[in-house]
Amino acid sequence: MAGPQPPPWVHAAFLLCLLGIGRAIEIPMDPSIQNELPQPPTITKQSVKDHIVDPRDNILIECEAKGNPAPSFHWTRNSRFFNVAKDPRVSMRRRSGTLVIDFRSGGRPEEYEGEYQCFARNKFGTALSNRIRLQVSKSPLWPKENLDPVVVQEGAPLTLQCNPPPGLPSPVIFWMSSSMEPITQDKRVSQGHNGDLYFSNVMVQDMQTDYSCNARFHFTHTIQQKNPFTLKVLTNHPYNDSSLRNHPDMYSARGVAERTPSFMYPQGTSSSQMVLRGTDLLLECIASGVPTPDIAWYKKGGDLPSDKAKFENFNKALRITSVSEEDSGEYFCLASNKMGSIRHTISVRVKAAPYWLEEPENLILAPGEDGRLVCRANGNPKPTVQWMVNGEPLQSAPPNPNREVAGDTIIFRDTQISSRAVYQCNTSNEHGYLLANAFVSVLDVPPRMLSARNQLIRVILYNRTRLDCPFFGSPIPTLRWFKNGQGSNLDGGNYHVYENGSLEIKMIRKEDQGIYTCVATNILGKAENQVRLEVKDPTRIFRMPEDQTAKRGTTVQLECRVKHDPSLKLTVSWLKDDEPLYIGNRMKKEDDSLTIFGVAERDHGSYTCIASTELDQDLAKAYLTVLADQTTPTNRLAALPKGRPDRPRDLELTDLAERSVRLTWIPGDDNNSPITEYVVQFEEDQFQPGIWHDHSKFPGSVNSAVLPLSPYVNYQFRVIAVNEVGSSHPSLPSERYRTSGAPPEFNPGDVKGEGTRKNNMEITWTPMNATSAFGPNLRYIVKWRRRETRETWNNVTVWGSRYVVGQTPVYVPYEIRVQAENDFGKGPEPDTVIGYSGEDYPRAAPTDVKVRVLNSTAISLQWNRVYSDTVQGQLREYRAYYWRESSLLKNLWVSQKRQQASFSGDRLRGVVSRLFPYSNYKLEMVVVNGRGDGPRSETKEFTTPEGVPSAPRRFRVRQPNLQTITLEWDHPEHPNGILTGYSLRYTAFNGTKVGKQMVENFSPNDTKFTVQRADPVSRYRFTLSARTQVGSGEAVTEESPAPPNEGNHTKKTVPVKAQAQPIQLTDLYPGMTYTLRVYSRDNEGISSTIITFMTSTAYTNNQADIATQGWFIGLMCAIALLVLILLIVCFIKRSRGGKYPVREKKDVPLGPEDPKEEDGSFDYSDEDNKPLQGSQTSLDGTIKQQESDDSLVDYGEGGEGQFNEDGSFIGQYTVKKDKEETEGNESSEATSPVNAIYSLA
Repeated sequence: MAGPQPPPWVHAAFLLCLLGIGRAIEIPMDPSIQNELPQPPTITKQSVKDHIVDPRDNILIECEAKGNPAPSFHWTRNSRFFNVAKDPRVSMRRRSGTLVIDFRSGGRPEEYEGEYQCFARNKFGTALSNRIRLQVSKSPLWPKENLDPVVVQEGAPLTLQCNPPPGLPSPVIFWMSSSMEPITQDKRVSQGHNGDLYFSNVMVQDMQTDYSCNARFHFTHTIQQKNPFTLKVLTNHPYNDSSLRNHPDMYSARGVAERTPSFMYPQGTSSSQMVLRGTDLLLECIASGVPTPDIAWYKKGGDLPSDKAKFENFNKALRITSVSEEDSGEYFCLASNKMGSIRHTISVRVKAAPYWLEEPENLILAPGEDGRLVCRANGNPKPTVQWMVNGEPLQSAPPNPNREVAGDTIIFRDTQISSRAVYQCNTSNEHGYLLANAFVSVLDVPPRMLSARNQLIRVILYNRTRLDCPFFGSPIPTLRWFKNGQGSNLDGGNYHVYENGSLEIKMIRKEDQGIYTCVATNILGKAENQVRLEVKDPTRIFRMPEDQTAKRGTTVQLECRVKHDPSLKLTVSWLKDDEPLYIGNRMKKEDDSLTIFGVAERDHGSYTCIASTELDQDLAKAYLTVLADQTTPTNRLAALPKGRPDRPRDLELTDLAERSVRLTWIPGDDNNSPITEYVVQFEEDQFQPGIWHDHSKFPGSVNSAVLPLSPYVNYQFRVIAVNEVGSSHPSLPSERYRTSGAPPEFNPGDVKGEGTRKNNMEITWTPMNATSAFGPNLRYIVKWRRRETRETWNNVTVWGSRYVVGQTPVYVPYEIRVQAENDFGKGPEPDTVIGYSGEDYPRAAPTDVKVRVLNSTAISLQWNRVYSDTVQGQLREYRAYYWRESSLLKNLWVSQKRQQASFSGDRLRGVVSRLFPYSNYKLEMVVVNGRGDGPRSETKEFTTPEGVPSAPRRFRVRQPNLQTITLEWDHPEHPNGILTGYSLRYTAFNGTKVGKQMVENFSPNDTKFTVQRADPVSRYRFTLSARTQVGSGEAVTEESPAPPNEGNHTKKTVPVKAQAQPIQLTDLYPGMTYTLRVYSRDNEGISSTIITFMTSTAYTNNQADIATQGWFIGLMCAIALLVLILLIVCFIKRSRGGKYPVREKKDVPLGPEDPKEEDGSFDYSDEDNKPLQGSQTSLDGTIKQQESDDSLVDYGEGGEGQFNEDGSFIGQYTVKKDKEETEGNESSEATSPVNAIYSLA
């Protein structure tokens, strides 16, 4: 008792599962790999299924195969083992399975007729050839017979039968006389397809010869002739009656009764014919009648296929080549003469031997992978499918739990090494069979790189390039790219990684230069290769040649200056009129110019400069116009002003023809500049009235030209003259001339069929213009039909440039034709264009989505293919939507913004990269077509492992003084795990000298560090990175500020309020010279006098202790002694009552600026930043006036120095390299520039 049937959705799910099996591994064509890998046998050459041989030659039955190890061969004959070794006439070629049967020592070829099959075998399986039916060609003799004369009444029909002997293959039939003269055939007398000779009506002149049927046999190259027929025609009038021979109605004149047509072949009013798909269909109708009937062919319900149908044998035969199912139907032939007509209907049925829809292909898998073999064929009747393995029926093969048969598909799951075999699919019906071999090979191969190592790729800046990295392995390796040996996987943004391993860089920049490493990884290991990318500057012509006009005999120079990458070899070449320029004696070619000496008329034309390197090129074109000699003296002509020519006049049309006309005009005055060109324009008043179009151009020496014209255009012409100054005004229009019409000679172009909605298809084309319409009422015949069904054509006439087909199925292909037509007729047969109806959203989501974590930032995806019918459009891509659900770190906020990764085409696996480590993610897959996304798959969750952190944020290096450097930083924006600390590496350097690298490690909570400088001159380079348990992350590098003496010019601006109190300048360098000025923010031209001051030098306590130096102790003792002497002298002077003048010095107080109100700017800068050696002068005592004695008071309106504007000033001071002592003691409060400035403030 049968169990319950599963519901329909079970079958649908099973079908989706079949479609989702992963793709097989492809073996590279590299011989070294193919020779190493084990491979089951594959048949590479075999004889045809119906093998007919010449009995005079040796018999050759071909069978060749490849495999690793090389296969051995054996044969069966009539399904039984054929022992080649036992037959001395039979041998097998070395390293091949080809059979050779030798008859030089005797034997009959007919003894070896039968059905042969070749078996190629190695230890991994057995492959089979087709069943080869061997037949020996036969050319039997014609039976001897005595033929009596054929007696026939004049005007009666007659058939002379050939009845050739059956040959193999069938002989070619032709009729000749016994004197070997061919029989003249026409619509009255002709040979049928069966070889018989048909007379629609016999005439008395047919007795003048006899008729012999001949058969030519192909293999033996012999012709056999049948005994000839002789005719005896009974007539009422002798043939030599000259008065009747040329009579307009010869039949009635000769007393032959006129008859309506009747069919001689085929008999009756209807018949049927069966034809196999892909062969030629030959329909034949031969009719009798007086006068001789004409034959016409038709198809019921449609037109004859014009692209495949042709008429033969004076329209008595219709041949349709390569028939398909759409050619079935009812055809009828119509035989007619003036007495009437008759028709015969032929019902054509198209059957089909099996033909492939999907032929099984070799399947190469890795251990544990899934795959499938599909053997899908069609035919009429529907063929049956039989599976075999290694030449044996699958039912009798040992059971394999990893193999499952589902009709025309075999599914392999979790394949192992033991699954290697060769499978045969035999699909057959009553009309024939197809046999295909496909092996299943299971490979276990670590990754290998297939390209040369360390390739150099050079590419032009801003171009697109692709770095190839062909690889192989089983299982299929995962490929990743890295730049300069570090960083994350390159994919996304400016990079795109293709499935074959190529890395595309969409736009090359300078920073893209470097070494790129591709790494292929599978479970058996990894392999890597490197590609060095060099970015070159583009080749550009920055000074292009210019159009020039020159007189004969002068010298012309065409410039072509080029900028290119100096590492590339530059070649500059020239073209003249787009042909290579021959550099003769009159020309000189230099790197940046072309000079032409003694310009001649033949130098007139275009010159193109081509600057090229091995990577790119640039070109520029200029036109050289050579002026003819003038009859007027040169000095007199040069004095005359030049102008644009006057308009041509008196246009006249002559030599009027259907497709041409001659236009003549009188040139206007050239205004002292020769006319170089005439432009003829036309206007038509039907499609674009009032709009002028260029028709043609003629040299300036021409004033008459023949113009080619298009049919059915009402032309009107005008002429424009051109000289070196410019173009003239157009001439007055000519009279109108309308050409006669004609059918269109072209069809519209750019025909497309695209759906704008899910249930329509919009057919569009580029409409034809006035000169291609060729006649009135231009319109378009639009035809369409579904491609698969081969249904009859739908058609509609359209006057516009689009037509929308409604109520179409979703995304099906259509054949489209658009033909132009006017009142004079139709255009040529149009080409067929394939269009598609509209798309709908996909109905199914990818199933069995598998996520495998590759590393902390990337995962690999694998999914099952959706069934093609559910895509409902063109499959654009599979798309993964993923988002970061949370971080494994507590209290870390994450953005849950959805991101997407696209996998173009029909791919079944992909890699998602640029993920955040140590995070929980969710992912969904969809199918995308031209309409949009389909439903989402089941949500997958995965967790990325801990990774290395990003760079610490806001890494700041400060130098508060010359003794210490302070470092501060913030935690990384993306810890990517649990931070274990920070690593700091720093090195002192001075020019090219680099000190020893120091390393400091800090706890996760440390974000500050102070470095004690070893000297005040050296700078420091700091590299900081954060650590997790996985390792150190991305590093950030900073350098300590440059010492003041290393800069060139430092400028600072401090905004101040006009009414503010004196301010204090901070962050100045010790021992430096500064220049300062105050100026108005709104008008920088209003400025104070520039003043200069120096800061005091700083004492560095980390230098060598000079207090212990002997020279320093001696110097101090000498100074103490001098001071003691000076005090004694002063004491003596004072005791004598001496007086000393004391000049007070008023300090310049600098108060802090008001941070809330800033109406002006205070600008200061240092220039050379060189400290003064040994100068101890402070800011209080170093201010001096420079060059100008002006002060800001000079710009005011009164002695108080106040502006009547908004009161905003800007101060600026600049460091100078001046080491002279300042004269601060000579300044006073009234004249000090600083006091003057701040009194204004």
